[in-house]
Amino acid sequence: MLEIILAGGWLMAPILLCSTLAVAIIIERFWSLRRRSVVPEGLGDTVRTWAAHNELDLDRINQIRSESALGRVLAAAIINRHRSREIIKEAVEDTGRHVVHELERFLNTLGTIAGIAPLLGLLGTVIGMIRVFSAIMLHGVGNANELAGGISEALITTAAGLTVAIPSYFFYRYFQGLVAEYVVSMEEQAIGLIETIDRGHMSAAGESGH
Repeated sequence: MLEIILAGGWLMAPILLCSTLAVAIIIERFWSLRRRSVVPEGLGDTVRTWAAHNELDLDRINQIRSESALGRVLAAAIINRHRSREIIKEAVEDTGRHVVHELERFLNTLGTIAGIAPLLGLLGTVIGMIRVFSAIMLHGVGNANELAGGISEALITTAAGLTVAIPSYFFYRYFQGLVAEYVVSMEEQAIGLIETIDRGHMSAAGESGH
């Protein structure tokens, strides 16, 4: 393996760096985007039940906010539950933008790696072919070692670039889809909580009217 890497020339260094970064990002995103740490099962139902029965104290709000990304969004609605629907929605949207930004962290880097790795491989191909033609100009076609060295450099860097780019692009698209799925789920949960809060407002207004 080391011989193959060395035969690929100096461009193997940035390709290997891209590979290391991609693996690190993929592992980190798999850990950070676990469902239970983003949209825990049953959290929305629990919070709506607490809101409907007016059982939301400061300790519970802090607990909801600290446990997951969805909890942060729901906590924004809960904190503003005594204000108008428009203000609650604005608070939820502001918090949601920050949450989505955190969910998408490092994905642009992963997408960039997927884009530049094959270009680095292509650059290695060009450099390898330049070596081949330079060897032909200097020594003719009789020097097989020179020709083989250039051709192997061209093929190795191309293969290495594609080997990094293909899984990087796959996981980039996978994580994008996962984040989009989580965002839809958080929007549904937030809308449900806002409607529960609205019903509480209407019940309180009806009781005060009597």
